[in-house]
Amino acid sequence: MGPTETRLHRLRQHKGPLIAALIDPEEFTLVKAVETAEKAIRAGASLILVGGSTISDQGRLDATVRLLKHHVTSPVVLFPGGVTGISKHADAILFSSLLNSTNPYFIIGAQAIGSMQIFQEKLEAIPMGYLIFGNTTAAAFIGQVNGFPPSKPELAVIYALAARHMGMRALYLEAGSGAAETIPARTIAAVRKYFDGLLIVGGGITSPERAKEVSKAGADILVIGNLLQTPNFDKTLREVVLATK
Repeated sequence: MGPTETRLHRLRQHKGPLIAALIDPEEFTLVKAVETAEKAIRAGASLILVGGSTISDQGRLDATVRLLKHHVTSPVVLFPGGVTGISKHADAILFSSLLNSTNPYFIIGAQAIGSMQIFQEKLEAIPMGYLIFGNTTAAAFIGQVNGFPPSKPELAVIYALAARHMGMRALYLEAGSGAAETIPARTIAAVRKYFDGLLIVGGGITSPERAKEVSKAGADILVIGNLLQTPNFDKTLREVVLATK
């Protein structure tokens, strides 16, 4: 376990469930990315995730990460959608396998292609299982997934156990940006019962009520994305942070 992953565990123990602000370089200008990250940290976010499903400009990604590292002291962690989501300037990368994809490229292919770059650049890798729920978001479309039926939490549980048995120390349950349906709290709670690593939940967390529900169900890290693009988001984000406590 590297220094960034260790730091996240310590923050979780000290502060309770953590808030991660997700910055997609394709949706933010450089100035707006820094401004948004600084506001998010002041509102109570504990880390910045950088990534997206359709990143194609690696130079823009590098520039975004460099600027964020210059302006915030919280961890800046990559959340890549593919091999173009790697930047040596980040603190760490969520080295994820999209376990419910129907395309081997997203399970192991992209990971193999990017592995040497990550090794050579000494980028801290956090091994993570990635599960996408539903079939209506960009993440689901790009990742070619078999989404989990909301009424069958046991399916998510056996995938979570598979991730655990394969040594993955983190698990991300993803509803997707702009998802029409969020992940049921009972599904999160069921997964929490069997997965003892960092449990990350994202998609549709835009209110204090939803944040409280997700944190009570057992999430360690709540990922906030769409909310960051709304006017005066930091006021709502402060309420979201308080709701997780």
